[in-house]
Amino acid sequence: MKLGIVGKKVGMTQVFDENGNIIPVTVVDTSNCFVTQVKTKDSDGYTALQVAFGEKKPQNVGKAELGHFKKAGVQARAVTKELRLENTDDVTQIKPGQALSVGMFEKGDRVDVTGTSRGKGFQGVIKRWGFHGCDASHGGHKYFRHGGSNGSNTFPGKVLKNKGMPGHTGDVRCTMNNLKVVEVRPEQNLLLLKGAVPGADNGLLVIRTSNRSTKQPTGRTLTK
Repeated sequence: MKLGIVGKKVGMTQVFDENGNIIPVTVVDTSNCFVTQVKTKDSDGYTALQVAFGEKKPQNVGKAELGHFKKAGVQARAVTKELRLENTDDVTQIKPGQALSVGMFEKGDRVDVTGTSRGKGFQGVIKRWGFHGCDASHGGHKYFRHGGSNGSNTFPGKVLKNKGMPGHTGDVRCTMNNLKVVEVRPEQNLLLLKGAVPGADNGLLVIRTSNRSTKQPTGRTLTK
């Protein structure tokens, strides 16, 4: 059973396939990933695994969380994530303190990768929403990158919902679907995925087996 795993984005590089073609890949480090709690339908109402990843000094962890790690037999970790499973999945063989390895994946598998996209700060409507801007002639140079009219007249006399406006861009939770596993290195706990994944280097990633068809193109899903 391919449960899923939590890792850290190392960066991007390229590898060669058997035909000599260059494949851009993202390297994901999944070291220090441990199960801290097993939730079942009988005890919690649903089936899931709580996974801890990364390293953190014990003095920087709260007493309650430190006791939770101690109960699981795991040293203090930086983050914890929950991997929801189907209620029909058998998790009786999984125990707290068990280490997760990329050995659960194989070359050619399809996975969904969830992370936090790069933050781009405060941006205008052209960069944020793709507005084309105003005409570049007849005195429009002052308003070329403006959003134009964003309200109505006396009725309803307000800006309608979902109107594209300037604001903070990026830094949202998003998922890249159906990425291909190019290579698995269990001895180094490294996973090589074809293409790019959300976030900057050293960003946290959650990797789950994709339930989509292999013929479906790769896409991005935003989650607020």
